[in-house]
Amino acid sequence: MGQVIAVVSGKGGTGKTSFTALVGSALAEMGHRTLCLDCDVGLRNLDLALGMSDSALMDFTDVILARATLEQAAVRHPRCDRLYLLTAPVGLHEDIRTSEMKRLLDEVRSKFDYCLIDSGAGLGDAFRLATCAADRAVVVATTDPTSLRDAQRTVMELRDYPNGRLHLVVNRVRRKLLKALSSNIDDAIDAAGLPLLGVIPEDEGIPIALGRNALTVFSRESSAEIACRNIARRLTGEHVPLMKLPRR
Repeated sequence: MGQVIAVVSGKGGTGKTSFTALVGSALAEMGHRTLCLDCDVGLRNLDLALGMSDSALMDFTDVILARATLEQAAVRHPRCDRLYLLTAPVGLHEDIRTSEMKRLLDEVRSKFDYCLIDSGAGLGDAFRLATCAADRAVVVATTDPTSLRDAQRTVMELRDYPNGRLHLVVNRVRRKLLKALSSNIDDAIDAAGLPLLGVIPEDEGIPIALGRNALTVFSRESSAEIACRNIARRLTGEHVPLMKLPRR
């Protein structure tokens, strides 16, 4: 059976979508059949990050409501055979129950090695659907104090997850900013109260790539991409040392 991983944050702007796209791409490149599932109803962007906006014609509600099969709705990436996308609807016309999402994720586990769910920001319906049946969750935060406070609240909402199934990723880290804030990564870990899965350096090329719909399958050897590749390896059980931040 495959593994379902919810990617969440307490606030927007932490980089959940780029994280999902890059780590999902890395898992697929490692040989794992991987599904990226967009759960950000109404504000979906994962299709743009993967360069698949013209391909995603059906969404996860079509599968739940039996308008399409999972095989029909999950679209394969044009450049990576093991990477698939199941997008979110532009709006919910029917209430989706957590029991229906659980059934969908059970089917996903039977057909994919890994599924990364890109949740919406905050603790609303998208968060509820993304976390209701995930095997583990990754809280993505920045070093901004408001992001860390929101991460703490998110952790409280995920307190039913067993030990070892809840992780922190600190994203968009810049040495100069950390120094100015008199902060460090240990502060972020202590604030969130979670084991650290990875640190992703700030990469100015990521927003540019997103704007061009080109954040796909590791086209560049940037420090952010290397960090996401290492995170993917840790998710599969490899022991990979935490990457040192580049000098800026």
